[in-house]
Amino acid sequence: MSPSHPLLPHCRARARLVSLVIVALLVAGPVAHTGAAQDATPAPGASPAAGAGISSEPWGEVDGEQVSLFTLSNANGMEVKITNYGGIITSVVVPDRDGNLENVTLGFTTLDEYVEGHPYFGPITGRYANRIARGTFAIGDEKFYLALNNGPNTLHGGEKGFDKYVWAAEEVSGDGEVGVKLSRVSPDMEEGYPGNLDVEVTYTLTDNDEIRIDYHATTDEPTHVNLTNHAYWNLAGEGSGSIDGHELTLMASNYTPVDADLIPTGEIAPVAGTPFDFTTPHPIGERVREDFEQLVLGRGYDHNCVLDRQSPDDTTLIVAARVVEPESGRALEISTTEPGIQFYSGNFLDATEVGGAGMMYRQGDGFALETQHYPNSPNQPEFPSTLLEPDEEFNSTTTYAFSVS
Repeated sequence: MSPSHPLLPHCRARARLVSLVIVALLVAGPVAHTGAAQDATPAPGASPAAGAGISSEPWGEVDGEQVSLFTLSNANGMEVKITNYGGIITSVVVPDRDGNLENVTLGFTTLDEYVEGHPYFGPITGRYANRIARGTFAIGDEKFYLALNNGPNTLHGGEKGFDKYVWAAEEVSGDGEVGVKLSRVSPDMEEGYPGNLDVEVTYTLTDNDEIRIDYHATTDEPTHVNLTNHAYWNLAGEGSGSIDGHELTLMASNYTPVDADLIPTGEIAPVAGTPFDFTTPHPIGERVREDFEQLVLGRGYDHNCVLDRQSPDDTTLIVAARVVEPESGRALEISTTEPGIQFYSGNFLDATEVGGAGMMYRQGDGFALETQHYPNSPNQPEFPSTLLEPDEEFNSTTTYAFSVS
């Protein structure tokens, strides 16, 4: 572990804290615990495993609302940081095959950097993740118009999507897991979307080195909903450079080709014989610069992959993707209840953002795998529907399981 590793100051601080606590106990006798990770109220009939914990700290203020940074840790030393500003995952620290710990998600170290603007480093994206063509859709005979924030289209909820709000936060815990439940009500016509949408997103870290995200929403009027998390990953370590050598497998025999505005054409095309065939492992950078029309349009991979399911209505939790970084041995396996996953190879990173390790993020320095319904589904009736009715519930689960190989 290098002297500049972010866990070292944390470890030294904890050591100093432990010493102070021991002295206090010897001098003053028993004391009440306040804010200790292991003292979080467990769910009925369950409690965190030894070594698991959750803590929070003030992290600034946005529009007069207090923002907190939550740190989740498990018995294996894995650590995840999440803020209730946008539900952003700011850090995921995991070991490599030699036990060396690194943060493997792109992001910043201060709230101000996120508030100033960024290319969706780790937040909840909604009310509708991904693109809606021309920022419009119809429900019945009524047409709705959304803010255009991606050329002629709406992207990730509009000008002020779910990633730019302070969410209410509640610490939760269970048997061998700890987490944070975030909630907010998106009011009727926020960014042009109809209905009051009551949303809960729960992040959970388990002792199996797995991050689980559970999404839940209800509405009082018919509306379209598509929620995901937009984390960028680099399993060699944030700020370490290109992800071209990462070996990717996608459980997707088809994908949705796009037009010049990156809107799906409506076709569901086979990946066989194209650079989009990751049904067997391939390095991300192996074919990304081929003269293939869809790669040229996206400046790389920025496409929805159609997961191999029994039927469009199948919502079982299935493995969607697996990524291995050969040098570190770190592996990430993503499972989801969603029908698609957007593979984005960091094409628009342009060295204007400097991450937590002090390095500029350049094109291809991180990848995103966004579990989702297909882009522009409100305008493509043949795609799986994203319409949520008042008598229905939106429920979705995605897991990110880390291991070494």
